[in-house]
Amino acid sequence: MTRAVVVGATGQIGRVAVGALARDGWEVTAVSRGGERDGGWPGDVRVVRADREDDAALSAAVGDGCDVLVDMVAYGAGHARQLVSLAGRVGSAVVVSSVSVYEDDKGRNFDTQAEPGGFPEYPVPLTEEQRTVQPGDTSYSTRKVALERELLAAGDRLPVTLLRAGAVHGPHCRTPRELYFVKRNLDSRRRRALAYGGASRFHPASVHTIAELIRLAAPRPGTRVLNAVDPDAPTVAEIAKAIDAVMGVEVEDVLVDGPPPAPTVGDTPWSVPAPVVCDMTAAERQLGYRPVVRYAETLPDTVAWIEERLAGRDWREAFPKMFRAYGDLFDYAAEDAWQAGAGKA
Repeated sequence: MTRAVVVGATGQIGRVAVGALARDGWEVTAVSRGGERDGGWPGDVRVVRADREDDAALSAAVGDGCDVLVDMVAYGAGHARQLVSLAGRVGSAVVVSSVSVYEDDKGRNFDTQAEPGGFPEYPVPLTEEQRTVQPGDTSYSTRKVALERELLAAGDRLPVTLLRAGAVHGPHCRTPRELYFVKRNLDSRRRRALAYGGASRFHPASVHTIAELIRLAAPRPGTRVLNAVDPDAPTVAEIAKAIDAVMGVEVEDVLVDGPPPAPTVGDTPWSVPAPVVCDMTAAERQLGYRPVVRYAETLPDTVAWIEERLAGRDWREAFPKMFRAYGDLFDYAAEDAWQAGAGKA
C-alpha cells in the first residue's frame, strides 16, 4: 500500500478525489481546515485538521513522508515553495490549476474580458502549449501561473502533475454555475434570454473527471501540465435544457444575437463571446485517461444538492461567494422589462 496526502480534502474536488484514491488502494490522509470526514469515504481514510497556510501543520500532516501529495487549494508562488520544501519527504505532487491561466495570441485573457473586445479568442481545441498570462499576485489567474512556474522549475526535486481544470461542477461547489438555471426553474420562470444565441461554450470539468486524472497521475510521477475537462463541451442552451430535463420543466429560450442586451439580461455564468474548449489528448497519451462521465450524467446530484442548499434560504445567503463573483443573477424585473420592450412578453 502506498500513502497519499490530500490537501483541501473536504472541498468540492477533494471529497471525490479522496474516495477515488482510497478505493484504488492508497492509504489516504485527508487534510482540511475543519478536519471533517465525508460520509462517502472508506472508513480507513485518516482525517487530519490543518490549515495549509501553517507550514508546520502541513509538514506534520505529511509526517515521515508520502508517495504523493495532492493539493486542491494551492495558489501563488508561496504555496509552491511550501510544497517544494517537502520534496525530501514527498515522492511527487498532483496540483490543481485552472484553464484561466491561458491567454490568446493577442494577450487577451480572463482578466481582460471585462474590457471592450477583451475576451480571448482561443484556438479550438485549446492545448497545453497555448501561452499563459504573466505570473504575479494581481489575480487568480496570475497567481495560478506563479504557482505553476515555481513548481515546474523545481520538477527535478519534486515531480509535479499540474491539472488545468475547466468550469468545475458537482455538489459542494461554492459558485455553482448551475444555480443560474436551477433557481429560475424553482421560481417558475418559463422564459429565459440567452446571450450569444445560446451558443456559448465554456468547457465543464466534473469533479469525477478531475478525480480520475488525480487517480491516474498519483502512481505515475512526472513533471507535466494537463488540461482537465469533460469529454463534452455543451453550449449554454444545451446545459439549460439538460437542467430542465432533470427538474421536469419546459422553458422557452429567447436567443439573443450578440452580447447581453441589457445589464443582467441573458448573461449566464457560461456566457462567453468566444468558445473555451480544451483538448484532452495529452492526458490520454501520458496517463491513459479515458472519459468516466459526461456532463449531463452528473446533473441529478448537482441539481439536488443546489435545491437542498436553497431550501428556505435567500440564494445570496446560501451561495455568498456566487453573489460576490457574479452580482445579481436574478434581476427578474430587468428581464421582464427588456422582454416587454422587445415584444416578447
